[in-house]
Amino acid sequence: MGGDGVSRSIRIGSGQGAMAESPELMRSGLDASVDYLVCDSLAEATCSFLALDRQRDEALGYAADLGTRLELALPYVAERGTTLITNAGGVNPIAAHQLALSLAKPYGLKVGLVFADLPATGDLGNEIYLGAAGVVEALERGADVVITGRVADAALFLAPAVFEHGWAWDDWDRLAAGIVVGHLLECSAQASGGNYSGDWWNTVDPGRVGLPIAEVDADGTAVITKPEGSAGRVSFDTVREQLLYEVHDPAAYLSPDVVADFTSVQLDEVGPDRVRVSGVRGRPRPAALKGLRFRAAGWAAEATLTYSWPDAAAKGRHVLRSLRAMAEARELPVLEWWEEQFGVSGFGGPTVDDPPTDPPEVTSRLAWRCDDAASAAAVLKLVSRVALSGPPGLNGIGRRTNGGRPSVSELVALEPFLVDRAEVEGLVRVQVEEA
Repeated sequence: MGGDGVSRSIRIGSGQGAMAESPELMRSGLDASVDYLVCDSLAEATCSFLALDRQRDEALGYAADLGTRLELALPYVAERGTTLITNAGGVNPIAAHQLALSLAKPYGLKVGLVFADLPATGDLGNEIYLGAAGVVEALERGADVVITGRVADAALFLAPAVFEHGWAWDDWDRLAAGIVVGHLLECSAQASGGNYSGDWWNTVDPGRVGLPIAEVDADGTAVITKPEGSAGRVSFDTVREQLLYEVHDPAAYLSPDVVADFTSVQLDEVGPDRVRVSGVRGRPRPAALKGLRFRAAGWAAEATLTYSWPDAAAKGRHVLRSLRAMAEARELPVLEWWEEQFGVSGFGGPTVDDPPTDPPEVTSRLAWRCDDAASAAAVLKLVSRVALSGPPGLNGIGRRTNGGRPSVSELVALEPFLVDRAEVEGLVRVQVEEA
């Protein structure tokens, strides 16, 4: 139970839901003086980018915005006592920890590091989803800032609840309640009105975003709210939408620490922008942990072309077929093609071959994958041929370039696997250093 042995309601704030999100969004929780601000930086795709970064430079592999976030948050950590927890260490948490120590030195703060010292597998390495135990240990050792590698998203939020309330590691219902809180907060503003499918026009204001805050009691009951005066909404609907976001089996939400039954969750609006979460039930944690291997998967490029009425969709389809035919005639070694028609069938896949109405404009997208960068770039060069020799009504060609040269992207394939947790838990390393 915290440092004073007294169980109390603690306030855990969401500080980030993706690496590309603006660090300024952290301010709402910091200004609200939450006890813990948790930044979830790692989507699986993000990890693949970081694996490529580290392959190119051994000093990289952690979130590129970590320094900016630390510079913004550390004064609050030092002056208001907010503890910062982030998995921005990515695939190089040791380097991220060193950066954090250097930035925390003027404040005399303690910086924790949690990672699994794993043998490398795959072309570009691998990672294992860890649970909350390492973060709890770092907090027990007095860390003001905790930097981790791949700790599971919701587990980052579970850790402070376990630390403060003294929950046992086999108290499945309370652990599950903490995981539900983590799942509700891990995606930035989605629980406080972001991406809301209802009357979004009354809730969305990107200039006044308020990231959600959970007030967590010792029995696992929590109230989800947001900073006073911020935009958005915390309601039964916004919370339940996030509860079911990215969930396969609601009755068995797997995490490294517990299997949570989301069908047991009770949501009650208890005031303006206040939703109580209670009744959560849990079952023993899985015997295996999830891992990801990273391997090189070639190079890709893409082009988009927007055509206007009439026959916008037909023009786009004709040009994409022509580009593919030119590449095949030149025997360019394309491993995979992908076509989309935005305005007709881009989001849901092919709907109709001949739409009953002729839309005012359609954006046609063609992407391709090759074994090498030169082949991917050679296909991209063909796109310029259609500017003055294609169908009428072209309103622009979009293609990535670098100083006028075709721009291609290196791809990473993610291969999931399971591993016995006993093989991993002995490899978890926790250290806390004073800057």
